[in-house]
Amino acid sequence: MITLNLATMITNKKYLIGVFDNEHTLVDAFEKALEKGVVIEEVYTPYPIHEILHGMKNKTNITTAAFFYGLFGVTAIIGGMYYAAVIDWPLLFGGKPFNTFPSFIVVSIVTTILTITILTLFTFSVRAKIYPGKQADIIDIRATDDKFIILLDQDKMGIKIPEVTQLFQSHGASEVYQKEATSN
Repeated sequence: MITLNLATMITNKKYLIGVFDNEHTLVDAFEKALEKGVVIEEVYTPYPIHEILHGMKNKTNITTAAFFYGLFGVTAIIGGMYYAAVIDWPLLFGGKPFNTFPSFIVVSIVTTILTITILTLFTFSVRAKIYPGKQADIIDIRATDDKFIILLDQDKMGIKIPEVTQLFQSHGASEVYQKEATSN
């Protein structure tokens, strides 16, 4: 019996790619495409553009996860230091109180920040499927330099290719082309 693991299956997708020279023409074409009902797969820019971030409507819960990581971190650190300093190895000298909480504050803050940073980085890496040795899916190499890219999946675009091509070109696209890419 043969079974297929769909999670690791490599698929070929056909994309329509719009290349723009500046931020203003990209945002204009992006907003017009959304008005016409075009489903935009991804937008690649050399730097973050707030209009695009809000328009994509991809919400993240990583801030909520970071909050709970911080709560876990501060609880674990203070609990561990209290256990070590008061319960397991209490040192009785010079009138030192059993609960030396003020001495825990600075260490708690620093280790909480470290815990949040490491766990959030790990969470982001898992969600983005970034791991050592993974081949990068580069749609257009110019997106890392000075070009702005709108990526549309041809199967999910919502309108026909000539209409989208005309839309992008009328709103300042320097190039519109099709590309087949392998993704996993």
